Amino acid sequence: MLVYSLAVTLLTLFYIFILLRFIAGWRSLPVWDTLKKTVTTKVSVVVPARNEEENIQACIEAILAQNYPSNLLEIIIVDDHSTDQTPQIIKKYSHQNVQLLSLADHIKEGSTQSFKKKAIEVAIQQSTGELIVTTDADCTMGNNWLRYLVSYYEIQQPKFIAAPVVFQGEENNFQRFQSLDFAGMMGVTGAGIHKKFLHMCNGANLAYPKSAFYEVDGFEGVDHLASGDDMLLQQKIARRFPGQIGYIKQPDAVTITTAKPTLSSFLNQRLRWATKTTSYQEWKVTAIWAMVWLFSVSIPISLVLAIWWPWLLWVFGFQLMAKVIIDYFFLRMMVLFFKRPDLIRFPVYFISIFWELFYVIFIGTVANFKKEYDWKGRKVN
Repeated sequence: MLVYSLAVTLLTLFYIFILLRFIAGWRSLPVWDTLKKTVTTKVSVVVPARNEEENIQACIEAILAQNYPSNLLEIIIVDDHSTDQTPQIIKKYSHQNVQLLSLADHIKEGSTQSFKKKAIEVAIQQSTGELIVTTDADCTMGNNWLRYLVSYYEIQQPKFIAAPVVFQGEENNFQRFQSLDFAGMMGVTGAGIHKKFLHMCNGANLAYPKSAFYEVDGFEGVDHLASGDDMLLQQKIARRFPGQIGYIKQPDAVTITTAKPTLSSFLNQRLRWATKTTSYQEWKVTAIWAMVWLFSVSIPISLVLAIWWPWLLWVFGFQLMAKVIIDYFFLRMMVLFFKRPDLIRFPVYFISIFWELFYVIFIGTVANFKKEYDWKGRKVN
């Protein structure tokens, strides 16, 4: 048991160290406040959509409301074999420079695992913009979202831009937990990119020059995977263009979506993300999440072992308190930045600690065995 105690103590110290590094990285990342009055970059906003009749109108309206010259903006929405009214809703905006492409014209249902990547690829082939911006059909954004992205692109000239995604409209503490957890992910993303020790992103808010997409041969090499249109592409570009990945730390550059309504849909989402970790080109990302999983697993193990070795309750208490305290400082920093202090208040934060432990342990374990999951009504892996 002494060996076990030493191992979990080292795991706990690693967890504290990595969180402190994320905190320092986020704090040192400058807020991007520049909003250019004159922009010259033509932008193609790409939105893959499958059975999004409840969300697509709000997404289109938000993009059309952008404070951006209409002659420099094209909107391309790719319908991915929808069986609802999604394409009909999109067609209503055809007179407002909204292009509808049908993925069914390019590939048949069931002919690939990576429908979303194919949808983006088809849109990029048809696009005329210099800068490709991707978001999801269930997202909305503020009026200056696009201008912030382009201002950053024109001044910094990066080859890939990641930007924040936040959740809103929670109806219960489970959804508030997801919003808090996702705010933390944005901190990890921004700090990792800024300090250049890992590359993460979310496909709901990305931008990259079309030329960079083609210089790395697009999704070639990762197109056999159902997901990964975001991080796998980002890591390809980071490898080809070291030091040219940027993150926009700006609350008005966010895209907004909603948390998953049920536990099963939430776990399915996280399983989808977890199954691609072994395909990351950057070993640090996989290694960090493996260590976080080991640390999380060790907490309940310490509690169970304390039944036979009561002194392990001290080890358990040390681990749990270390997590509660360091997570609080990290997450509080993030929710204050995104102007959501309500997410860190009692009882949301304390409930979130146990929800996070549960899902990290569950997903980290199941993802090693279960590679198939449901995504948009499809069974993929």
